[in-house]
Formats: sequence, C-alpha cells, structure tokens
Amino acid sequence: MNIILLGGGIASISLSYFLQNNKNIENIHILEKENKIGGLLRSYKFGKIFYDVGPHIIFSKDKKNLKTILNLLGKNKAKIRRSNKIIFNKKILIKYPFENELHKLPKLELEYALKMFLNNRYKKIKPKNMKQFFLKIFGEGILKLYLEPYNNKIWKYPISKMDTQIVARIPKPPNKDIINSAKGIDSEGYKHQLHFNYPVKGGIESLFNSFKKKLNKKIKIYTNQNILKINKNNEFFIIQTDKKKFKSEMLISTIPLNYFYKLFHPNKKTINYSNNLKYNSIYISVFKIKGNVGGNNFAFMIPDRDIIFHRISKLNFLGKNYYEKNYSFFEIEITFRKGSKIDKLNKHLIINRIISGLFKINFIKKRSDIHSYVLNKFEYAYVIYNLEHRKSVDSIINYYNKCGVKFLGRWGTWEYLNSDQVIKNAKILSEEIINEIENKK
Repeated sequence: MNIILLGGGIASISLSYFLQNNKNIENIHILEKENKIGGLLRSYKFGKIFYDVGPHIIFSKDKKNLKTILNLLGKNKAKIRRSNKIIFNKKILIKYPFENELHKLPKLELEYALKMFLNNRYKKIKPKNMKQFFLKIFGEGILKLYLEPYNNKIWKYPISKMDTQIVARIPKPPNKDIINSAKGIDSEGYKHQLHFNYPVKGGIESLFNSFKKKLNKKIKIYTNQNILKINKNNEFFIIQTDKKKFKSEMLISTIPLNYFYKLFHPNKKTINYSNNLKYNSIYISVFKIKGNVGGNNFAFMIPDRDIIFHRISKLNFLGKNYYEKNYSFFEIEITFRKGSKIDKLNKHLIINRIISGLFKINFIKKRSDIHSYVLNKFEYAYVIYNLEHRKSVDSIINYYNKCGVKFLGRWGTWEYLNSDQVIKNAKILSEEIINEIENKK
C-alpha cells in the first residue's frame, strides 16, 4: 500500500507517525505547497524569541492522547497555570471566563448581568444559533456585556447567523456560582484548561518537530508542490503537481476543503456546498514593549469595537525563553475576512491601528515605549460555523468518501479543532486505515 497525504501540517505528520511501522504500508508521500511544512504549528523568530501563528497551548481531556504528546516533547515542556483576563471598558481586568468574576463590573453592569441571569426569560428556548444559545445559558446581561461583542469581533460574522456546534458543550453555571461571583467569591471556569503545557523553547513548532523527528524512511516529504489536478484511474489516484506526478492506492487530504473540489472532479452540488464554507484569515503581530506591562498574565480578551485586535498575549508568561529582560513581548491577533475593510488596509495602517489600541488599553503611554514589532498575514486561521456549515461539510465529505478520499485536520475536515484533537483524530484514522488494509488482504 502506498499512501499520499495532501498538506504538510500536524495532521499529516502525526498520521504518518502512527502509520509508519505497519508492515503493509510501503511508502507515505506528503505533498506540501509551501517551501516549509508545519501548517498552523509553525513558529517564527523575532529577535531572540519564538512566536506562533496564534498563541498555542497544549492540553487535552484525553489523558492517553496528552501522554503521547508530552512523551514526544520529552524534557522540552513546562506545565503552566492559566491566568487570562478580559479587559472590560478598556481598563477593568476581569478573570476569564467572564461569569466567574462579575464583582469587578461597575455597579449598573453587575446588577444587569446578575438580574438577567437569575431571571432569564430565554432559559427554556431551543437555541437555533450561537446567540440564542448564549441567551439561554447566560442571559441577556452577560451576552450584551461581553459574549456578543467579543464573538462578533473574533468571528467577523454575526453570531445570530452561526450555529451552536462550537459552543454546545458549554455548561450552564449554577445560580450559586453566579451569585458568589457577584459577591466577590471567585471560582474557576473551564477547569480542563486551567493548566496547560508548552515547550520550554522553540515555540509550538517544537511539538511538530517532535513528531517529524520520529518519522522513518517510509515517509517522503515534498515541498513546493502546487497541485494542479487529481484523477482516479481504476484503483489508483493520480496527483499531478507543477513538479511531478504521484500515484497511490490511498489519498488523504488535509488541505482546505473549500479548495479541494477545484482539484478533483466535483458535481454541481459539491461546488455549491464548497462555496458555503466560510473562514477567517488573521494578522499576527508581535510587539516588544519597554518594562513589565500587563502583570503576570497570559491572554487578554478585548471586546471593544474601536480596538482592532481581539486578543493580546504576553509571551513572557510562557517562560524565560520567550522574552528579554526589561521588556514585555505581546502577540496580537486580528481576524478578518477576505475582501473586508481590514483586508484592504496596508500594513502601515494595520500597525497604526494596533498602536492606537495599545494606547487605549494603557499598555503603552508613549510611542517610544515600543522597541520594535513584526507583522505577518495568514490566510487560513478559523473555521466559521455558519448555519450552512454542517450540511455543507457532511455533503462534501460524503461525496468524496464514495470516491475513496479520506479527510483529516482542521482544514481537511473543516472543523475548528485544536492540535490535540487533530492528533487524536489522526490516531483514530490510522487504526481505521490499518484495519482496512488488513481486510483487503
């Protein structure tokens, strides 16, 4: 059996890792369009430090999966306790998640949040979209004060037009917890994320490289491969790139699902469903700022509409290898849609908008507080769960599954998956593939 994997991110690398020792697999070919593999688990150097494509953390509810990941990292890992804040009204730091530290709110906002939670007229509705779900679980106050402005900002899509898939597992807080939160008796939310691991050095790409280093000679990686078309001839897939022609009995795609149909014979319905798939792009900027700014905290969520970024993360929090003495390093995220106003801004204007936001949240007092900065743009960042998502994705994948194609990863399956979930799904798919090969024998 020869296998071809499209895309060189963590999905392909971890799947190759799990498959490589099976004696019935002769070769696994990974085709990557860029000159470097890594996908969203790439890290970049800024001065002496590394930063990621968004602030990654390593955690998993699946203890067995987490053990696999941490064992591969070896000694290059540190366990860190979360300390995330919401910057409310540009100045009030509220512990994340919002509902766990309501007493920090001004009096009127506190009364509004508490009253609308305890007397929630939406608690019996059957939510059909994200906004209705938040209303049912948290009430109108918490929705209007934080959840709606922040989520509209990060998704760049009205939450009334997004489905509930990404939020459906959020539990309703007990009345007692909300009352205690209003009184100043704090609690911890999302406890499975309270502690996380992160590489001591090298950024999140160290995790990717931990898998890559364990690959044997069966795995062949080809970069700078622009795929032109895919055909299926009897039992074989023929993949034509601008450099070479590849042939295999099995094809697994981790490349964006909204692009795959352009390569492999779609029908009219598949084209229509592919056009329904929505996503966000992202600007990632890192600022080196004089002094110790932001305290001993990691991520800061900013819901204000007049500030261009939705989240800013203090890299110092990740350990001594992620900052320099007497400086704070902040990674700043700005989501946008292709063709939007933000997308049309040049980099100079983006930087000026970031600096304006830093002034507004009091992270800088004068422009000379900024030592240096870097700005990068990435097309694929977040899957958007619009109301057409589930039907569209299932229809596309079901159609291509009948052609023998398998899909994996955030973009291959068009699901908002963290790296631990991608690795877990790779392990599951590897077992399915091995069983399939055995059954063919």
